[in-house]
Amino acid sequence: MNTTISGDGGPSVGWIGVGRMGAAMVTRLAEAGVAPAVWNRTRSKAEPLAALGCTVVDEIAQLRRREVVFTMVSGSADFEQVLFGAGGLLADAATLPAAVVDCSTVSAETSAAVREACDRLGVGFLAAPVSGNPKVVGAGELSIAASGPVQTFDRVAPLLHRIGRSVTYVGDGDVARLVKICHNLFLGVVTQSLAEITVLAEKGGVSRAALLDFLNNSVLGSVFTRYKSPAFVHLDYTPTFTPVLLRKDFDLGLAAARQLDVPMPVAAATAQLIQAAVSSGRVDEDFAVLLDLQARSAGLDLEPENVAVDDGLG
Repeated sequence: MNTTISGDGGPSVGWIGVGRMGAAMVTRLAEAGVAPAVWNRTRSKAEPLAALGCTVVDEIAQLRRREVVFTMVSGSADFEQVLFGAGGLLADAATLPAAVVDCSTVSAETSAAVREACDRLGVGFLAAPVSGNPKVVGAGELSIAASGPVQTFDRVAPLLHRIGRSVTYVGDGDVARLVKICHNLFLGVVTQSLAEITVLAEKGGVSRAALLDFLNNSVLGSVFTRYKSPAFVHLDYTPTFTPVLLRKDFDLGLAAARQLDVPMPVAAATAQLIQAAVSSGRVDEDFAVLLDLQARSAGLDLEPENVAVDDGLG
């Protein structure tokens, strides 16, 4: 079992899960001179990373001797499976990595159970959920919230800084999961609010492009409103994050609010509108379809605007 992370040469790194997001993050690492060994359930999705110097492995067990192993999978069940299922990363106590860094969005309960198991095995565990999508990653604008033993964070932080622009240590345990859920609650609320004011302005005779240009250059503009502007202007709902995934995070967030006795009336109302998007069948598009639903409620037929819009990512 590895007990330390190597120094001068940096740690040896493994990576589990190279879907669109995982592949973009691995690419950042590889381009910064750290080429991980990677495993993905569908090997063909991992193979292009070999051109960047990454080693593509056929079995998760081949990553056990790596000092730091990242996971980026689709949910709690997959996360537990790749760690503790047959052939899983931590299924053989004789050979274990020094640290596991999970960048997935999983429940706090699952994260806490995995943390407890890692503690028993002597493996450092860091919860490190992220804010962004593959294009944001590629632009070097990813944000990462991390929680766990501060010693593990200090060891892994140089790798995290190679992946993202902002890396914030938010505390011990699994509080990074709550931070990510709070982030996604805000994401949904802001998008719904943006949809409402955009529809209001357009029904009053203002183009979406004009409103969003003004907004993005005001004190209320943000990296997010600028990034989402092309989707609103062109009605391009190529998925970066679907309503189904957003609904999952709202369910988790509102459950945490009930547990902590925090009233969240705006988030609760937004959750119903996200559910309406799911119920309408718009499940494979970007959650920006909230704009369409808002327009329909207002009796407004939207058409794409043929205007160049800067998403702020270069």
